[in-house]
Amino acid sequence: MASISLPEIGSAVPTRGWRWGRILGRLILKVIGWRFAGQVPNLSKGVIIVAPHTSNWDFIVGAAAMLALDLKLRFLGKHTLFSGLLAPMMRALGGIPVDRSRPGGGIVEEMARLFEGADELLLALSPEGTRSSVDRWKTGFHRIACTAGVPIMAVALDYGPREIRFGPLVDPSDDIDRDISVFVDFFSTARGRNGKTKPASE
Repeated sequence: MASISLPEIGSAVPTRGWRWGRILGRLILKVIGWRFAGQVPNLSKGVIIVAPHTSNWDFIVGAAAMLALDLKLRFLGKHTLFSGLLAPMMRALGGIPVDRSRPGGGIVEEMARLFEGADELLLALSPEGTRSSVDRWKTGFHRIACTAGVPIMAVALDYGPREIRFGPLVDPSDDIDRDISVFVDFFSTARGRNGKTKPASE
């Protein structure tokens, strides 16, 4: 089985130093037939939006990619995933539990404080916020990035070519529609496992 081509990881990007994690992640991607495309920005801090999110398989692909590249990421996950047998694994991988029944405003401030107190932090989340079909993305990712003063990077999980595709990097501004239009273009061709999802409209 041929080895997969890996994008270069810059010196500023937070990494874990997990040798066995790198081996496991790359093996999983080989077995399920996924590859990387695009370049990883040399960032120490930023918000990463990952889409489309249509299946539980997205977590497996995303986690394998994170391990394969030895990236040290934090990610937001449904709080029910952080109980029972899954809890240690989710926390070890960098998960942060989110109770979706709580009012949304508190998460933005909480994540902004997390960025403020960290020398390096890459926070990954799904702009859809759910595996179900949505008419518009949630905009919390943009508010977190604006409040924390960090850029936003896009990563597509495209089940067509089975490609983990690194996309545009955007410094968030007060013009949220303009910022999101960049991501609309990028994600418009990406197909989720259970079909395409509709990105936020311009």
